[in-house]
Amino acid sequence: MLNDKAILITGGTGSFGKAFVKAVLASYPRIRRLVIYSRDELKQFEMSQLYGDRDYPGIRYFIGDVRDRGRLKRALHGIDTVIHAAALKQVPAAEYNPMEFIRTNIMGAENLIESCMDTGVQRVVALSTDKAAAPINLYGATKLCSDKLFVAANNYSGTGLKLSVVRYGNVMGSRGSVVPFFLAKAKDGVLPVTDPSMTRFNISLREGVSMVFWALEQALGGEIFVPKIPSYRIVDVAEAIGPNCRKQIIGIRPGEKVHEEMITESDSLNTVDLGAYYAILPANAAMSVERYAEQRAARPVPPGFAYQSGRNPHFLSVDEIRALIREHVDPAFQPV
Repeated sequence: MLNDKAILITGGTGSFGKAFVKAVLASYPRIRRLVIYSRDELKQFEMSQLYGDRDYPGIRYFIGDVRDRGRLKRALHGIDTVIHAAALKQVPAAEYNPMEFIRTNIMGAENLIESCMDTGVQRVVALSTDKAAAPINLYGATKLCSDKLFVAANNYSGTGLKLSVVRYGNVMGSRGSVVPFFLAKAKDGVLPVTDPSMTRFNISLREGVSMVFWALEQALGGEIFVPKIPSYRIVDVAEAIGPNCRKQIIGIRPGEKVHEEMITESDSLNTVDLGAYYAILPANAAMSVERYAEQRAARPVPPGFAYQSGRNPHFLSVDEIRALIREHVDPAFQPV
């Protein structure tokens, strides 16, 4: 699928970017060019120590910001495929610095879309978040707006460009997520739990990367793809990591939900079940839900359907959480 292609990934030095680059280089040895586009020179230097141009002649490192359309257009010259992973993501920081998140997550998305149209890019997959569904915080609102921009761009690109979105939940062990936070806090004997009822969706980096590969191959353009993944209870994560730690209830932070959702009830009229994934289709899609479902051997979800972490039929047990921590975060992990 990607051999002899030229790919650019924005935010390429982040948790997802590093996992995606590793998978591409392992699976597609004939990749023509792989451009790592990000704004942190130290992270690019560190990544280049693992993947240098001597051993990987197709790899390139571009320092740049998605806010800079001119730099994006330069980096996109000759690129076939784009993975958009660049974003500002911290919920409290968004509440305090709203315009910074708007400039990166919304205007950056628009800069990328326009630059892709101007440079002949053929496929774009943008990463989203469960917080973009019925958002109550600014971060989620900016990502919902970004999703809408990528979906709408299929209507006017006029260049054969196909753009789609993948939306998933918390990535196990990613920077800023609850597992590494609890692992660090467990050393003090106290785990701060926001709300005993809180639940979240869970996905591994490997599953996220596989989903992006799948979307690159399967997307017709305009879909928001959602994986079928398990949930966890925050109290179960605390128990898995620190069964002997004191659990201190601190209350939810501004902009947080007790439960996250990836497909709202309002989305159900435009959603189909693809087996391992759901696809939310544009409300004004040229192809109806019925035609899309027929073409893809899928089925429309029932009216009123919603996909929410607190009502998920699959919850991870404490033992399963521990096994995932050992697999994806720390092989030597032992509960405290």
